Amino acid sequence: MSLIVRDCEEADIPAVLAIHNDAVLHTTAIWSYVPVDVDNRLALLRDRRAKGYAFFVVEDAGDIAGYAYFGDFRPHDGYHRTVEHSVYVDKGRRGQGIATLLLPPLIAAAQAIGKHAMIGAVEANNAASIRLHEKFGFVEAGRLREVGYKFDRYLDLLLLQKTLG
Repeated sequence: MSLIVRDCEEADIPAVLAIHNDAVLHTTAIWSYVPVDVDNRLALLRDRRAKGYAFFVVEDAGDIAGYAYFGDFRPHDGYHRTVEHSVYVDKGRRGQGIATLLLPPLIAAAQAIGKHAMIGAVEANNAASIRLHEKFGFVEAGRLREVGYKFDRYLDLLLLQKTLG
């Protein structure tokens, strides 16, 4: 296994799309019900690039095992030094340390462009994601109870925060 973390390229988008849509259809990691198309993911990548924001993939012998990016936390000017990130791993690669490879360069990229805080919004029962964030110094900043609904149940949203410097 030769894992490489690198910038996402447009050619990676079909693999990113497959990971995203699997999470939409089968997990509570994304609180959407409807899969998206290639144009949607291309627009996301292009938006991140235009803003100078990171969008990474983990490549393993030509296959994309996971991806991560960050974007604006909220649209108001006062939040311009805070970003929210997302990390997703291919269903067959979960639990293999892929997310652990993605989060440090994502944090470093946010620090490099002067961001002060990074937020992760995690479904409160996602113990693996919570452990991942804690490993890299994120702390619980709040819990929003029953603000999501998927798979016929209400979901709590856990906000995890890391002050970057």
